Parts: sequence; structure tokens; C-alpha cells
Amino acid sequence: MVEPEPTATTDARTPLGVMTAACVSTLIVNANTSAVAILLPAISDDVGMSTETLQWAVTGYLLVGAATIVTSGSLGDVFGRRKVFLGGLLLFIASCVLIALAPGGWAVIVGRCIQGAAGATLVAGGLSILTIASPPGNAQLRAVSYWGSASAVGAAAGPLLGGALVNTVGWQGLFWLDAAIAVLLVPLTLRAVAESSDPTRSRSIDWAGSALIALALAPLILGLTQGATWGWLSIQTLGCFAVSVASTIGFVAVESKVSAPLIDLGLFRNRRLVGATIGILIGAAAINAMMFLLSLFFQDPAAFGMDPFEAGLATLPATVGMVALTPAVPGLTHRFGVLAVVGTGFVIMTAGFVVLALAGASWGYLAFLVPIVMTAVGLCLSNNPCSSVATGSVDHSEVGGASGLSNMARYVGPAVMTAVVAALYAGIPANRSAAGASATDALLAGFHAAALALAVVSALGIVLVWLIRGYRDKHTPEGVDVAIAAAAPVHTVPRPETGPSTATRTAASGDPA
Repeated sequence: MVEPEPTATTDARTPLGVMTAACVSTLIVNANTSAVAILLPAISDDVGMSTETLQWAVTGYLLVGAATIVTSGSLGDVFGRRKVFLGGLLLFIASCVLIALAPGGWAVIVGRCIQGAAGATLVAGGLSILTIASPPGNAQLRAVSYWGSASAVGAAAGPLLGGALVNTVGWQGLFWLDAAIAVLLVPLTLRAVAESSDPTRSRSIDWAGSALIALALAPLILGLTQGATWGWLSIQTLGCFAVSVASTIGFVAVESKVSAPLIDLGLFRNRRLVGATIGILIGAAAINAMMFLLSLFFQDPAAFGMDPFEAGLATLPATVGMVALTPAVPGLTHRFGVLAVVGTGFVIMTAGFVVLALAGASWGYLAFLVPIVMTAVGLCLSNNPCSSVATGSVDHSEVGGASGLSNMARYVGPAVMTAVVAALYAGIPANRSAAGASATDALLAGFHAAALALAVVSALGIVLVWLIRGYRDKHTPEGVDVAIAAAAPVHTVPRPETGPSTATRTAASGDPA
């Protein structure tokens, strides 16, 4: 455990400059992340690339984020948290400019992959510098509350902001705006944030582990998206899956030998942590893939033909549903227990996807509203308790590793599930259209298949949640728990009351996501 360095402030309140840098950076990262799915049809029309291929702008971002979320925290420990945070800002600015000036679709995809590394670094680094600058007690609780709220606001505002900018200045406007805000944060960070590091940490960085994570995910996603085209038993598809399996085996071998592993394999002996992490992975996969699916479906001329801003409004009830229920979740968990609340969440989420899988050609938007809210409520009920279990079921010395593992799951799940949904949504309508089906019937066939796949994945959560049985939260819910719950759909934030050393180590270990 590492106490805050002498350079960290010990004032009664968190410095405003540090608070601003951390909260604004996580806000723009989450707004950017949630807005991109809304922008895909507009980008597709502009660059002449199919949305099926452009889904790599989403999955590539998540794939790289999964590989760098923990590594970025380790880099801050070793080389200085302010340096790494500033590096994340500069990389984010560069990626925004690259995407905004992209001459074609592949430049957008490459820019988004770079942005995945930048976003993971900013969110992990932002919480780290905020925790270091906040003295234990009320100041630290308040800082985490603001940071969690900024994460939730960014995720909710992204689709609306992106849609509004598309309709006024074009899809590039979102990236220019994000770049401008990030530029302003650079001098603020230089002036307000003190440098800190962890002198007791091993100077070793697990570069091999990060590379193997990406090498395991990339061919898996490629095989899932191209399998129907290549043939599921083709050399290409089987080769992709073979590389993914080999990379996973290599990752396990590397992690068992390096001095500072990306993931402590010993954590997998903790049944409750494994169950909570799987629950987080399933919830993040389902809700992110659903937002991707709805963004495309609502804008398709064969469905509702909405413009991007209208599509952003149409998906807003999902985030509103989560935000509205969030204050009640810590209390519900404390009263009824984690297992009951999480299990209920997955049941509601599964039911919502089943209803979406029954969508008919005559359905208006209001018919979609109830299942959309159901899935959001289900995520809210399942995700926050799972986040609490992930950090509450391990020793204090393992909180950093547990939170890093759960946040990596928040990237891995959506990366894989978005690719699956994209393949179903594009491939099945193409086959139905070739067989003579109408545009609407073909589109609905793809939508039904994607929604059914999401229902199956959500249903797995109902079964696997049994792994967390017996866990009981010892804390009486407080105000900070509401802010942590608000951030839970996108981050695992341990309760800062665990003490400055634990909080410091947790933040530096790639805690957010």
C-alpha cells in the first residue's frame, strides 16, 4: 500500500483545478464514446464505407481500451501520473483531429483505435490524480461523487450532442469540439496538478500482456464478423479463432511469470469476484450493443428514418431510466441483498430484449419505449451491485487488481457483442433481400436476430449470478454510493473510505473504464 506522496495536496478540499481536469476529461471521453454509434450512418454516407465495416470504429476503440486500461494506470505509477494524464490528453487531441480530417473510413477506424488508448488513459488517470489530490474523508467522498456524476452526464449527453452537431456542422463537429476542450485542459493540468508516482511499485510494465489481450480479441471479433461471409468452417474463420485461443493461452502463461502482471491470476480463485466480473461483462456487452443496434435501426429508412438528433432523443430513455433508478439501487441492495437485486436486474433485462425480438413492422416508436427502459433498468439493478461485489469481496491490497479486472471486462464484453450484433444486423437482411423479401421485412429479420442474441447473453447473467451468493454489503448507503452507482455502467469506483493508500493504489491500477 502506498501513501500519497508529499506533492499531493493535504488541504481540506480538493483543488478546483484538479477537480475540473479530472471531471471534464471523463465527461468528454464518455460523451464521445456514447455518441459515435449515432454518428455511424452519417460517417458512412460521407466516407462511402458500409456501417458493417465502420462498426470497427466502435469495436476497435473498445478493443484497444481493453488492452490499455490497466497498463495506463501502471504507467502512471511508474513514470508519473500527471505525465501520463497529459500524454492521454495529447493523444486524445491528435485522435480527434485525425478523425475529423479523415479522408476515408479506414482513417476514422484508425483514429478511433488511437482514441481507445487515449480514452482509457484519461479516465484511469483522471480518477488517479483526483484521488491523490483529495484528503481522506468528506473531500475525497465529494470528489468521487462529482467524478461519478460527470461520467454519467457525459454518457447521457453524448448521443444528443452528437446528433445535434451532425444536423448543424456535420459529424466532424463532435471531434473538433472534444479536441478544443481537451486543448484547454492541457495548461490547466500543468498548472493545477502536482506530479506523483509510486516509488515502491515494480518498474516493470506488462507490455506483453497488453499486446496479447489485443491479439486475443482482434481475430476473435474478425472471425465473428466475417464468419458468415467466409464460412464458419473456412480456413480464414478457423484461423482467426485459433490465433485468439493461442493468444489467450499465451496471455495466461505470461501473466503467471511477469513480476507486475496486468491481471493477477490468483484473483480468479475468488468465486464472487469472478461472478461479479462476468455480470459486469454481460451487462456492459448487452447495453452497449443495444445502443449500437437501436442507433442504426432508428435511422434506417426502412424503419423510422430518423435523423441523428432524433435518434439520440429516441435512445435517451435508456440513460434516463438508468439515472432515475440509480439513487435507489444502493438502498435496494442493502435491504434485499445483492443476489436478489442483481438476479432481478438480469431477468428484467432479458425480458426487455425478448420484447424487442418480437418487434413488428406496425410498431411505432412508443412500442419500443417500454423494452428500452426495461433493459436500462435491468442494467442499473445488476451493474452497481456487481461493481460493489468486485471490490468488496477482496482484501484491501487486491482492490486495485479487482477493479482493473472488472473495468477491463467493460471493454471486452461490448467489443465482442457489438461485433456479433453488427454481423447479424447486416448479414441476415442482406440474405433476406437477396431472397426477395421487402426492405422492411429484411431489416426486421436482422433486428430480431440481434435482439434475440442479446436476450440469450442477458439470460446467462441470471444463471451466472449464483456465483456471488452469500455476499452482503456491510455499508449503510450514503450519498457517495449514489455517485458511484451513477458511474457504475461505465466504471467500477471503489468506495474511497477504504483509506488513502488503498484508494491511491486502486486509482493508479486502471480503476475506471
